[in-house]
Amino acid sequence: MPDSTVRVGIVIRTKDRPILLARALHDIAAQRFSSWSAVVVNDGGPRGPVDAVIDALPEAVRGKVEVVHHAESLGRSASANVGVRALGCEFVVLHDDDDLWHPEFLAGSVEWLDSHPSDIGVVSRTEIVYERVEGTTFVETSRAPFWADLAQITYADMLQVNRFVPIAYVYRRAVHDEVGLYREDVHAAEDWEFNLRVLRYHSIGFIDGEPKAYWMQRRASTGALGNSMFVLASEHEYYDKLIRDEALREFAQKHGDGIMLYLARYIQDEVARQLDERRPISRRINTALRAWRRRFTS
Repeated sequence: MPDSTVRVGIVIRTKDRPILLARALHDIAAQRFSSWSAVVVNDGGPRGPVDAVIDALPEAVRGKVEVVHHAESLGRSASANVGVRALGCEFVVLHDDDDLWHPEFLAGSVEWLDSHPSDIGVVSRTEIVYERVEGTTFVETSRAPFWADLAQITYADMLQVNRFVPIAYVYRRAVHDEVGLYREDVHAAEDWEFNLRVLRYHSIGFIDGEPKAYWMQRRASTGALGNSMFVLASEHEYYDKLIRDEALREFAQKHGDGIMLYLARYIQDEVARQLDERRPISRRINTALRAWRRRFTS
């Protein structure tokens, strides 16, 4: 039974990455905020290495961590939903097993949500941390801000592209009762699709200042140690288009094709016009002359 006195439920999805899982759990244990519990969802990987990581934790930490093993992989979205259902806490956060937090991340997020009851969730400023694998260790190589100009979370911006990653986002679990869980037929970009549904009805806060969430990236790594953003790049592109096309067709069913037909041609013509303006004047004159000659010689 979920412990109703625990405020934050942490869902950790993992598969075949015990070295990253161990790092993630030690990162969570280092949080100043201690009212949390976690569920590790082992999505089809061997049980032994995952159980060994959990057994090696200090007793006080081990007692706050539950493990769910899938005999076969159910996918990222289904694994997230298993974790959400298992943790009946006030707040939820998806902690991907390769990402990290500042020790103040949970404390700052909960303080924000307590003082901003109208926000359904809150995103902390995020930093990309590049690293490489050396044997059984990870070596940081550089850092870069993620969306350095980000000042707030808006639905309009989210329509263009996802503006935050799960490691930076703590939200009220009750929103799942309203908008549903993660779509299990969307196997990449599932967080973006969920964020769009949430932002139709609710505001999401933003904690600026020093980055408190770290999106770890290993561009040279493939296989189990690769980042989903790169290893699953083609799937991200596929589901991005699928989600947009579904929304467009739903709009057309209610309102017809008119505005989309107009915008499709307008955008095409506007892009062509702007590209043309960037060409040297001599090339534009020559193009116009050739068009004139074709018109009067045909």
